Amino acid sequence: MQRKDDYKMVIVVRDDLKLSSGKLAVQVAHAAVECSFTSKRKKPKWFKMWKEQGAKKVVVRANSLDDLRELKDKAEGLGLVAEIIKDAGLTEVPPGTETVLGIGPGPSNIIDKITGNLPLL
Repeated sequence: MQRKDDYKMVIVVRDDLKLSSGKLAVQVAHAAVECSFTSKRKKPKWFKMWKEQGAKKVVVRANSLDDLRELKDKAEGLGLVAEIIKDAGLTEVPPGTETVLGIGPGPSNIIDKITGNLPLL
């Protein structure tokens, strides 16, 4: 059961890109690292709580780049860290392809307002 003061990070992947599992894992890792660094700087209390609670991460799917951008805008509107990762383009996708969105870490009850209806990967 989720408590009101739970913290998590959510990574949203684009379903339309059909990335290999290895490429997808790397993109998710990039988002987790980027969000961690940004959160530690901009939301240190949230970062500390998230880390102390085990650094929970959830990976979900969205249909398209437009979905990622809309989710990013909503997250930022609620005061959350939100980072879209752009690929270097050395393997499966062209340079600059926006692959995943990281949100948080932050309070689960706030993040769930944005990603709670998205399917798990």
